Amino acid sequence: MVLGKVSLIAIGASTGGTEALAAIMPHLRPPLPPIVIVQHIPAGFSEMFANRLNKSSALTVKEAEDGEQVKPNHAYIAPGGLHMEIYKFGGLLQLRCFMAPPVHSCRPAVDILFKSVAKIIGAEALGVILTGIGHDGAEGLLEMKQKGAVTLGQDAATSVVYGMPRSAFECGAVDKQIPLDKMAFTISSIARKSF
Repeated sequence: MVLGKVSLIAIGASTGGTEALAAIMPHLRPPLPPIVIVQHIPAGFSEMFANRLNKSSALTVKEAEDGEQVKPNHAYIAPGGLHMEIYKFGGLLQLRCFMAPPVHSCRPAVDILFKSVAKIIGAEALGVILTGIGHDGAEGLLEMKQKGAVTLGQDAATSVVYGMPRSAFECGAVDKQIPLDKMAFTISSIARKSF
């Protein structure tokens, strides 16, 4: 694990992820680079979830909007029922929220986000995979790691379901496994080294 500049943090979660994110977000404080989050969540619930996190966070947390520019000290939750990826337009980092077939039976899918981060941000990203059923995110996180990004996975002991983090760990996508109560500190310490 080689620590360098971090210009974007990408987080993926599923079952138990709403509670994990609720435990992490209040402990993330500015200055931090933009944070993009895919939580497996039905349409109609992501905005309420983002608003709930925003009330307890020192960062601005909101449901992502298509075409929105990402900003430091902001966290963007993928809309339920839509995939989310990042792209650059005119040198600015923006979000694309779109309808497409589910990936791993999920929409939004973590892999869609992580693969776009690997392609656009490469080594300047920090990837985090949290509790969840299945293996969504493992392939994308591996692509991020292969491009030089630092990658973290929630450990088995603190995961509600150690499915997604285990899949990512077993395929070699995770640099380090972290317990939930240490995740915010670890994210902050890595992201702030160069931000």
